[in-house]
Amino acid sequence: MSSVVEENNGSVMRRRLIIVVLAAGVLLAAIVGFNTWKANFVAQLRMKNAAPPQTVTAAAAQSSDWQPEVSAVGSLRAVRGVDVTTEVTGLVRALRFKSGDEAQSGQVLVELNADAEIAQQHALEAAADLSSTVYERDKAQYEVQAISKAQLDADAADLKNKRAQAAAQAALVAKKTLRAPFAGRLGITTVNPGQYLNTGDKVVTLQAVDPVYVDFKLPQQQLAMITSGQAVNLTTDAFAGVKFAGRITAIDPRVDAGTRNFQAEATIPNPERRLMPGMFARVAVLAGDVKRYVTLPQTSITYNPYGATVFLAQKKPDGSDKDLIAQQSFVTLGPTRGDQVAVLRGVKEGDLVVTSGQLKLNNGTPLIINNSIQPANDPDPSPQEQ
Repeated sequence: MSSVVEENNGSVMRRRLIIVVLAAGVLLAAIVGFNTWKANFVAQLRMKNAAPPQTVTAAAAQSSDWQPEVSAVGSLRAVRGVDVTTEVTGLVRALRFKSGDEAQSGQVLVELNADAEIAQQHALEAAADLSSTVYERDKAQYEVQAISKAQLDADAADLKNKRAQAAAQAALVAKKTLRAPFAGRLGITTVNPGQYLNTGDKVVTLQAVDPVYVDFKLPQQQLAMITSGQAVNLTTDAFAGVKFAGRITAIDPRVDAGTRNFQAEATIPNPERRLMPGMFARVAVLAGDVKRYVTLPQTSITYNPYGATVFLAQKKPDGSDKDLIAQQSFVTLGPTRGDQVAVLRGVKEGDLVVTSGQLKLNNGTPLIINNSIQPANDPDPSPQEQ
């Protein structure tokens, strides 16, 4: 009887154990199922709330050679330039040039009426000839002791005086003829024959324009970079896109105490006479050896209080080569030229860099690259006039 009871008790215990195990399995399955559902739900929610892809332009960072330059603005000046003026008054008898002519050194430009002065010169020359005759006669008399030494000395002094007066009058007559002091191009004149000119009146401007000088100023911090003989490139708005090459020929030995700038002078060949004195010009001094930098368009740089940054277009983890996301990177910038900037650190050659549209990006933003319109990336852009 007892064995039957024990057997019944064992069956009950086994059923209870089976029930407990089944209940625990059901509970564990419910927990696993809930967590799986939760993970899928969260993933779907994240996908719904994820940032949409942004369309940007991008370009691979490339290395290029950079010629260090020091930029300045300057003014063109003739190697030799002067306003031809009169030293004496007189009536214009003849003009021997036309406006815009090329003049040779010593060429006659203007003749003033000098009839009275020439007549006076002849009279003084005649008086000097008479004094010379008197001196020679008295010299012969002095040799025979017919006159005193004092008389001979007086005759010699009178001869010198008459000859000096004649020479002064000849110089006055010469001033009645205006000549070009050097070879160059003549300007526009408003003087006409018959016009009376006073002393110092301008007749015409004369400029030697091949070569020309360009004067420009630089801050004293750049003094160590500038030496005589350095090559320069000059550009001017009058000839957009044209560079005129020259070299530095002089550096002022004094720094302006007010501005702390020093002046330099460069000589520019001008065989075609396109550059004119007084023109405004931009000067680029080629200073130092050529260097090689990683180069990006300036539009790819974003500036903030923490420094300069760029966005790199990188492959999405576990994605295909076309699945790109944005990754921000801090950069150290170097010099600039035209539309380009040199990057010293933060980007290496070959990195795909966002060049426009980066203001709407964050780390991890999906990217769609559309390079149908690229930002400017010219190292030497020219002004565009519409």
